[in-house]
Amino acid sequence: MKLLYLSCHSILEYDELKLFEELDIDYFSLGSYVIPTKPVDPIRPALMHQPDKWLTDNAPPRDNIPQEFIDKFDVIVLMHADTPEGNWIAQNWDKFKKDPKRRVIWRTIGQSTQRLEELMKPYRDQGLEIVRYSFKEANIPHTAGSDKVIRFYKDPGEFAGWNGADKMAITIAQDMKHRGEYCNYDAFEYFAKEFRVKLYGPHNENAGELNGGLLSYEEMKQRLRDARVYIYTGTQPASYTLNFIEAMMTGIPVVALGPKFATSLNLAGDVYEIPDIIQNGVNGYWSDNLDELRKRIVQLLDDHQLARRIGNMGRETAIRLFGKETIKSIWKDYLKV
Repeated sequence: MKLLYLSCHSILEYDELKLFEELDIDYFSLGSYVIPTKPVDPIRPALMHQPDKWLTDNAPPRDNIPQEFIDKFDVIVLMHADTPEGNWIAQNWDKFKKDPKRRVIWRTIGQSTQRLEELMKPYRDQGLEIVRYSFKEANIPHTAGSDKVIRFYKDPGEFAGWNGADKMAITIAQDMKHRGEYCNYDAFEYFAKEFRVKLYGPHNENAGELNGGLLSYEEMKQRLRDARVYIYTGTQPASYTLNFIEAMMTGIPVVALGPKFATSLNLAGDVYEIPDIIQNGVNGYWSDNLDELRKRIVQLLDDHQLARRIGNMGRETAIRLFGKETIKSIWKDYLKV
C-alpha cells in the first residue's frame, strides 16, 4: 500500500504517521513530516520512515497536486481539508478519482461545521470515505455521514506515571488568550484567583504570569506527571482534543468545563463529548458552574489520595477509549493492511 497523507496539524500528524509506520504502511506526508527524520514543526520527535527520495525532493503544494504524483498512491487520507489554502478535496478531486479504485478518506479532527459538512456532501456522493474522530459528530447539522469512527490515540506506556507532587493546576494550549472564547480563556483565568495555575504551550506570552512557556515533548509529559490537577477548557468546536487524552491517560485528574462553555459559539451543535466520557466524582469532574469546578479543584489540591483515585479511574477510561493498540487495530482493519 502507498498512502498519501495531507496534514494541517503537526501533533496529530506525528501520532498517525507513527501508527502507520508500525503497520508497515509506505506513506508520504504533505505536512510537517515531508521529511520524517526532519519535521518542519519540531514540537514532536522525528520519525524513522524513509520515503522515496524523488518524492521528498519534489513535494507538491497541497492545493494543486500533479496527477503524476497522485498516481503513485493507492490511498489518500486528508486531515480536515478546509484550510487557508482552500479545500484540498475540492481542489484535487478530479485527479484523486481519475483512478476509481483509489480510496480517498476525509479524516475529521474536531473542526467540522455545518458549512463544511455541506461542502463535503457532493464528494461523499461520489465515493469519498469519511473517518470520524468522535461519535458525537453525528450531531453536526447536515452531516455528510460516516464510514468509521477512529478516535485519536495515545500510548499508555508513554503517558503514565502520575505522581501529583506539585500542588498546582495546569493546562496546555497554544495561543489561548488570543483565541478567547474558542478556548474559554476567561474561564481558565477565573481559576487562577485562589491557587497556583499555569498555562503551557506556544504563543501564550500575553497571559502574563499564568504563562508557563513552551515545553519540550519530554518536559510536557513530565509536567503532566508532576502537577496535581488538569483544567480542561476545550477548543470549540472539538468534541475532545489531544491534550485531554494526554492528561487523562497520564493519570492526572481532569476538571473540565461543561457543554455550556464548550459549545457557546454554536459552531457545530451538540458535539462536545466530555460529559459522555467523564462521570462526575468517578473518573473526573465537569460542570457549567465555575464555582463548582473551583471547589473540585481545591478538593483535589488538598487531598492527594482523592486526586490519585480520580486520576487512576480517568486513566482506565482513557486506555479503554484512546489506547494505542485499540486504535491501531481499528486502522489496520479499516485500511485492510
